[in-house]
Amino acid sequence: MRNYINILRKKFKKYEIDGYVIPKNDDYFTEYSKINRLETISNFSGSAGLAIILKNKNYLFTDGRYTIQSQIESGKNFKIYGFEKLINCSLFKNLRLGIDPKLFTNTQIKNYFLKYNKIKHIEKNLIDEIKKHKENKTNPFFSLDKKIVGESVNYKLDKISKYLKKNKSDYIFVSAPENVAWILNIRGNDGPNSPIPNSRLVISKTKKILLISNLKKCKKLLRNRIIKKNEFLDTYDLPKKILKLKGKNFIIDDKSCSIFYENLINSKFKIMSREDPTYLLKAIKNKTEIKNMINSHIFDGVALTKFLYWIKKFNKKKITEVDAAKKLEKFRKKNKNFLYPSFDTIAGSGKNGAIVHYRAKEENCKIINKKDIFLCDSGGQYKYGTTDVTRTICFSKQKQSIKNIFTKVLKGHIAVAKTNISKNNIGKKIDKRARQFLNKSNLDYAHGTGHGVGFFLNVHEGPQSITKINTVKIKEGMILSNEPGYYKTNEYGIRIENLVYVKKINKNLIFENLTMAPIEKDLINYKMLSKSEVNYLFKYHLEVYSKISKYLNLNERKWLASFI
Repeated sequence: MRNYINILRKKFKKYEIDGYVIPKNDDYFTEYSKINRLETISNFSGSAGLAIILKNKNYLFTDGRYTIQSQIESGKNFKIYGFEKLINCSLFKNLRLGIDPKLFTNTQIKNYFLKYNKIKHIEKNLIDEIKKHKENKTNPFFSLDKKIVGESVNYKLDKISKYLKKNKSDYIFVSAPENVAWILNIRGNDGPNSPIPNSRLVISKTKKILLISNLKKCKKLLRNRIIKKNEFLDTYDLPKKILKLKGKNFIIDDKSCSIFYENLINSKFKIMSREDPTYLLKAIKNKTEIKNMINSHIFDGVALTKFLYWIKKFNKKKITEVDAAKKLEKFRKKNKNFLYPSFDTIAGSGKNGAIVHYRAKEENCKIINKKDIFLCDSGGQYKYGTTDVTRTICFSKQKQSIKNIFTKVLKGHIAVAKTNISKNNIGKKIDKRARQFLNKSNLDYAHGTGHGVGFFLNVHEGPQSITKINTVKIKEGMILSNEPGYYKTNEYGIRIENLVYVKKINKNLIFENLTMAPIEKDLINYKMLSKSEVNYLFKYHLEVYSKISKYLNLNERKWLASFI
């Protein structure tokens, strides 16, 4: 890593820059990518970050989830700040910073640098010049049947067409692969843990489409006439083709349309809007998607419950955090529709549980200590859904102080679950409900309470979320996580996470649980729970038992019944 930094600095003179900016994202702006230039230069492996290398200083910016992790992985060579410090940052005042225009949006550059800095676009990526990052171009895209996704491509194109006409635009440039996947009912294998098809899409107001990607990846779609020959365009031909399109106006996506493509479109067309409506359309799941997500969570709950029983009751030997993660995946693999984890399992024992997005590695992972509490955050990609669940468990009697904090987290979790969404209809309001019990003791956690979840897509998706700042209205059909937590540095981590979907009963919107797995009862201080909260837990575990018990063996069923 250190050598890479020195090699990079030697290039500054050639390109007449004072520093170089390296984001986490690839040119498709996906959260999880097989190409990770940021890790190459900084050793930081988190999902959100940005590095700036100057002639004599290195800076790394990330968010509250990675406060501890970033210090461990990059603290020796980098000065580390939160992302909030990057907004109109004066640390690099009057410096000329080089960027790859395919890896940034104009909005990012405007927010981060333009107030105090000069920005130079460099067409060649300087990290790729040091270490080649080759994209795997052989994974074919595949289509999903309407029985799985619930809506036809034509039906979705109708929605996009109406949006274009309403906004007086001739075309939309869909630059986020997950949005392309949703519109065309296709999936791929271009990202780790997610069925992302690296592609872009142009849609006209008359519903004509151009799928932009690599030919090898699209051969199956072309062969099966999912995509017609005149509807496909190789990525390398896009610049020429866009300039030949007839029309005046375009809509682009402010979140994933790079400076490179925005400038290209803007050279001929007027940009009417920078908001891709697909995010919201995709976020509201139809009845078929909800049904399939319910089924995927039942079988995921079976796997997780079997794992929880195994690790608490059957494990007599010393096992590591990696062993535990592998065992959980083994239980999930017993289901024929399971494909792979929806993210790298977070299995943290004791102090490692305090690292919010901890990744256990074979060479230095911790043996699970029976005296510690154990945090396990995991999920699965199934052919009919995406799961994400966290459980915190114990193996021995714990201090009253730990039980009290776990109970406060649980009370926050229940408060979110019982939200009347008709009254608290934005994430910002719901987030307060989750934190209220911790806040009374001047405690808090540095991540959001909940994120949107895709349908057999990204485990993190927007625009909805439960955070301190999100103001997107929560609507029927949306899926979110409910995951308050607490982390005591160098001691332990606590998080309780279920996925929920928004259901309409009469005129009220409520959260309905998707996740079906028991919540650790040995960490609860029942004296701190109200009758309503105790009743909620009883009903939840009764539902879990009724839905998954038939898939468990006798001993597992008896253990699960003890939660009721």
